[in-house]
Amino acid sequence: MELLSRLFGARKDTGKHASEQAVTVHFLYGSTNFQHVYAVEDLLRTAISEAKIGEYDHHFTARDGSDGWYYMYGPDAEALYRVVQPVLENACFIPGATVTLWFGPPGRRTPKRVIEFPSL
Repeated sequence: MELLSRLFGARKDTGKHASEQAVTVHFLYGSTNFQHVYAVEDLLRTAISEAKIGEYDHHFTARDGSDGWYYMYGPDAEALYRVVQPVLENACFIPGATVTLWFGPPGRRTPKRVIEFPSL
């Protein structure tokens, strides 16, 4: 194996968040007025930044407003979730959301824990 490493070089993970864990939030929205999505995004970004626990990356919302996603990364998905959980619990559109804690870069075989927020 060492010979192969010397010949071809050590394998490097080049993905943006390759060595990090992630928290993703999938939510149903139901409106094309995205002010609440942006407001929660600002709160998530602030909470993560102040806790110095990772980074808020971005959100995606369907053009028709039907559903959306928030994406956050850090070295410890559980710790990241503890920081953002109060923000999510106070968001008016989060009931019924699914939060996934990824213990490595998101992928089919990455260990994860799924949390379902109860619907109203």
